[in-house]
Amino acid sequence: MANSSPTPPASADHASVHPGANWALGILLLINLLNYLDRQVLFALLPLIKPEFNASDTQLGALASAFMLVYMCAAPPIGYLADRTSRRGWISFGVLFWSLATVFSGLARNYAQLFAARAAVGIGESCYGSVSPPFVAEHFPKERRARVLAWFSMAIPVGSALGYILGGVIGREFGWRTAFFLAGLPGLLLAATALKLKDPREAGSAKAGAQAPALAEYFSLRENRSLLFCTLAMAAMTFGMGAMAVWMPTFYTRAWGMDVARAGTVFGGITVLAGLAGSLLGGWLADRSLRRSPAAYFWVSGLGLLAAVPFGALAVLAPTLPLALAGLFLAEACAFLNMGPLNAVIVAVTPPRVRSMAFAANIFVIHALGDAVSPTIVGWISDQSTLQAGLLAAVSALGVAGALCVAGTRRYPADAGAADALEAHG
Repeated sequence: MANSSPTPPASADHASVHPGANWALGILLLINLLNYLDRQVLFALLPLIKPEFNASDTQLGALASAFMLVYMCAAPPIGYLADRTSRRGWISFGVLFWSLATVFSGLARNYAQLFAARAAVGIGESCYGSVSPPFVAEHFPKERRARVLAWFSMAIPVGSALGYILGGVIGREFGWRTAFFLAGLPGLLLAATALKLKDPREAGSAKAGAQAPALAEYFSLRENRSLLFCTLAMAAMTFGMGAMAVWMPTFYTRAWGMDVARAGTVFGGITVLAGLAGSLLGGWLADRSLRRSPAAYFWVSGLGLLAAVPFGALAVLAPTLPLALAGLFLAEACAFLNMGPLNAVIVAVTPPRVRSMAFAANIFVIHALGDAVSPTIVGWISDQSTLQAGLLAAVSALGVAGALCVAGTRRYPADAGAADALEAHG
């Protein structure tokens, strides 16, 4: 039975929670904060990088696309290997690799070197993105997973905000290279800590004598309609939110005359507040609404994404700064409702043996169709027209995401039931 208040997973019934669950959630949440800090710190620094390397807006957008292209392409082979080897090892390796790549970003002396370093960050983060959501979810019972994944996913707005705020302030005071150096260093300690985590799948596999999944089990994921709708919805959402994450701080410097520190602080502060509110509320609403609708994960996500569209348009078109900031807060809060529920959909409709690959395939598709291309597209629209026009195109993608979530509600009960049956039979 879902709890009626949005309390942290630490208050769960410990009889139904895997040993070490709260420790695992805490460590992985901390690593996820660093994950998004390292990823987003670049965007607060774009106005400082642009004149030094004489880069166009299209080239600046391509720095984000370089990361995403590598991130999504590395995910499937890593997911395949993670289903057969130590998931703890992949988490630790990923944190170490992306942290070193972030440090090397600060050592870049030309655009090509910075492009290569940001692409390398994608290798490390793909290790983490493929493995960590199912890893943490499997520590907790099914009726609590939307909330658990909402807590885990709140690192997205908090870590992103830290990237914008610290990147902007440190970049202004000490230069953009120093910001990259300081962002990369904490990962060295967290990489060692990750090796101490306990994997619930390893204990279950040892008891059952389970073998690695066959390729046919992976191919069967293509027939999972709920996974398909969830993935396409997340792709459209990632297209819109990814482009806004890259370009909103720059929009504030151009449209409202802010310096990079203030623009990063304003956007980061709004993102962290809206993200915390949206993520935690979405997880609580979804788990609570399961009592009334088995497809509640889709409904909460879809309605939130549809509501985000008019507020996102207000954030870009408002004639005054306070109104624009209010629109941004409401748009992000509505969009972030899906963070826990849509990840919980993937866990619910896929059996444990292939979950790492399911998340890896999800990563590939959502970024291939989403923020691997949207920052560059918005940059191109900006070069041809205005940055405002590019951001409006990004906002419209959130409506597509909401419609896909609503479409996914029809198949979810059957797909979740089929996954439960496969899990019960080992």
